[in-house]
Amino acid sequence: MCEIFSKQPVDNYQYISRAIRIDGHATSVKLETSFWQILEEIATSQGMTVPQFISKIYKESTGSKSNLTNLASILRCSCLIYLRQPAAVLAQT
Repeated sequence: MCEIFSKQPVDNYQYISRAIRIDGHATSVKLETSFWQILEEIATSQGMTVPQFISKIYKESTGSKSNLTNLASILRCSCLIYLRQPAAVLAQT
């Protein structure tokens, strides 16, 4: 079973840094290729671009009582929630 994980294409887990603007401020987000692909899928399903989707998550996270300390981590966890519960995520639109 471990070969399923260990022999995956290197491209799946290569880091990609992307520059985005959130509220007019430039920042960069570094995620593995697989996560960027999932974010693209989620954003498309929401009728947004990936930067728009990331901005929305950022604004919602900083506007809530939670203390956003790591944007990349919340994006990864968002991808996991989407993979586990896609119908619930899409129903929120």
